[in-house]
Amino acid sequence: MVLIPAAMFFSILINSARYCIGVAESFSIPDLTGAGRLELCASLLEGGLTPSLGLLQVVKQYIKIPIFVMVRPRGGDFLYSDQEVEVMKKDIELMKSQEVDGFVLGALTEDGRVDAELCMELLAAARPLPVTFHRAFDMVHDSAVALETLISLGFERVLTSGCDISALEGLPVIKRLIDQAKDRIIVMPGGGITERNLQRILEGSGAQEFHCSARSSRDSAMKFRNTSVTMGASFSAPEYGLKVADVSKVRSLNAIAKNTL
Repeated sequence: MVLIPAAMFFSILINSARYCIGVAESFSIPDLTGAGRLELCASLLEGGLTPSLGLLQVVKQYIKIPIFVMVRPRGGDFLYSDQEVEVMKKDIELMKSQEVDGFVLGALTEDGRVDAELCMELLAAARPLPVTFHRAFDMVHDSAVALETLISLGFERVLTSGCDISALEGLPVIKRLIDQAKDRIIVMPGGGITERNLQRILEGSGAQEFHCSARSSRDSAMKFRNTSVTMGASFSAPEYGLKVADVSKVRSLNAIAKNTL
């Protein structure tokens, strides 16, 4: 059994349908049977950031399915400075040199619109690889207008919770977006999807892909623990708690998707 560290998202092909499972900390490679695409990122606690080249290279040693890489230089909003844009373009260049299969990225203007000008630059840098617009979409001022912008720019898919706290709460918007898309772009629900609500979300939206976290908590193996010190902000993850892939959840989600899609 091989365990790969850090954060990943997996796309699994089921009867020509695809779904993504977000996994933190580690994943057992033998349990990836059926996976069709992997989205690689770091720091799920910040919503996913650009992974290191080292992580990418190690993952590529063990995983032979297509790998899509997150391009996001920091947490927080999606309004980027000129210097941050330089970083994003350089990351795309470096990741392409490692023969990745696609990218996941997004950028907004200060008034909550898709930054079409910057996205065109990033898409050009990523070309000819496919690109997904990430959940920056959930922060836009007008989702219907934003979707048309993404279609005109040439994004392959968009990940969204329906601009709400979770995909379940945002289900009506997700359904509307899928109807609006008319197969011009893939609308992929994500955010708070679990075994308890997956069937409802798939049936209620008509989505053919979904994105979710299949994690559970695991206690650290550290015996000595200095509980007076933390390595991050007060809202960060516990120093001696880990989030790991829960294979039973993955299998359950797999079964639900097979019976629903």
